[in-house]
Amino acid sequence: MKHGFRLMMFTVLSAGCYSLQPALGPAPKSGDQVAFEITDLGRVYLGGAMGPEIGQIEGRLLDSENGEYVLGVTSVRTIRGGVQVWSGERVRIEKQYVARMYEKKFSKGRTLAMGVVAVGGFVILFGKSLSILGGGDSPLPVPPDTQNTLVARP
Repeated sequence: MKHGFRLMMFTVLSAGCYSLQPALGPAPKSGDQVAFEITDLGRVYLGGAMGPEIGQIEGRLLDSENGEYVLGVTSVRTIRGGVQVWSGERVRIEKQYVARMYEKKFSKGRTLAMGVVAVGGFVILFGKSLSILGGGDSPLPVPPDTQNTLVARP
């Protein structure tokens, strides 16, 4: 049972939680997970290839060259809140079409909260089955042939 708990905790902590945070400081490097908030002009120019009402494009930065970003797109969020999932298609996005850039960063607080929820769920789900296996203070059943037997005492 200890191994199952350790495996669950390893999975939770290795998956972790990530959040998009404004890119501050040096520009992200190739391979970084980023998101671009698109300008009105960008919506006009990218709309034909990526669909109308683009609000944000997220993916892996493949390159940054000649005033363009080359992105392996993983999702597109519309200005109305819809999400389209992509599978890494390469898209060139001119820097002038980007209003804000975000980087996907590891969030210690969210990961800790997710770990606490996972442990609580583990205890709730498996706590009853553990008590059935011998834990807990439930009395042992009395065999049926001894229920009404009187015991004489000297």
